[in-house]
Amino acid sequence: MSSIPKMDNLEDAKKELKELKIKVEKADDVKARMILEKLDEDELKENAKQEMMAKAEKQESCQKEFNQDLEKVKDEIQKLSKHRQDILDKLRRCKAQLEAKRTEASKLKHKFKIYAQIPETEVQFLSLIREENGEGEDISHSVRGVFTISQRAAVLLLGGQALITFEEEKVAQKILKLPGCRVSCEDTTLNVKPKGLTLGTSVKFEVHVDVSRKELKLYNIPPAMPEDRMEDRLEISFSRPTRGGGEVESVDYDGKTGTGSITFLKPGVAWRLARKGVYKVNLESEVNVKVGPAYEYKLEKFQTSCGSSRRTVLLEGIDDVEDEEDLQDHLEIHFQKPNNSGGEIENIKYISKGKSLQAFFSEDKIDITN
Repeated sequence: MSSIPKMDNLEDAKKELKELKIKVEKADDVKARMILEKLDEDELKENAKQEMMAKAEKQESCQKEFNQDLEKVKDEIQKLSKHRQDILDKLRRCKAQLEAKRTEASKLKHKFKIYAQIPETEVQFLSLIREENGEGEDISHSVRGVFTISQRAAVLLLGGQALITFEEEKVAQKILKLPGCRVSCEDTTLNVKPKGLTLGTSVKFEVHVDVSRKELKLYNIPPAMPEDRMEDRLEISFSRPTRGGGEVESVDYDGKTGTGSITFLKPGVAWRLARKGVYKVNLESEVNVKVGPAYEYKLEKFQTSCGSSRRTVLLEGIDDVEDEEDLQDHLEIHFQKPNNSGGEIENIKYISKGKSLQAFFSEDKIDITN
């Protein structure tokens, strides 16, 4: 009876031992698998470490390259900023120079601009040049004129001053060397100071004018119809011989300004109509249109000159101790005497204080104009 339990215990032990072996085998498998996994993880870790070091080196290299590029960009920005500042400084200088040139140009323009009322003058035609066709007809298209405009040198004479022009230059030069002159009058003596005379700028130029014999200018045309119809009406109106017109070559009309031009086929018609000043044109109704010559002009041979009068002396600081005419006589008597370093006087002009006049000079004489 007792042997049976022992057998059962042995079987249980074997069975338990077998289970334990299985567990040990499983544990060994788990251990082996874990060792393998650890080895794989170590390898992965090493690879990750190598990769991380490579990335770090690459990052360091990129950072270094970035810093180098950044320095280059900063240097370039600094250079561009300096270049920009140089350009701004140059621009300011150029603007200042431009403003100075504009101011100078404005002064010169004002200085050389001529304001003069030119009177009507008889014009002398030196030659007639005809352009003829095969039938002997004059076909010249324009009348040309060349006019020479001269502005004499001038000086402004103020009150209490006098101008004396001597016949000889050496007399004027002797007077100018004197520091002052004592001029005897009726009851007193005047101390006057001689000075040299610098003349204003004078100009001389030619005006070339070409007056067309074929083209006629139109003004103050009322806007009665569209431009194409207006041109047709103008052509019909200016083609009428009964009104002095002729065969029209072309018509030009500007509705915005109310102006235009007619070009005739034959020369002479335009000039004949221009002398009338007005012409009747049939639009919606009959209207008078202002007409005038068509001409072109240009300036040539513009010359400026300036200098001084070597025979003329300016006297300053003259007090009005007598009336103007008597005081001028005393000045003339004084400066005619050789013992006063004077000589023969060609012209003299004195004006009292509160007045002024322009003295115009030519090469040989002085002309006084109020």
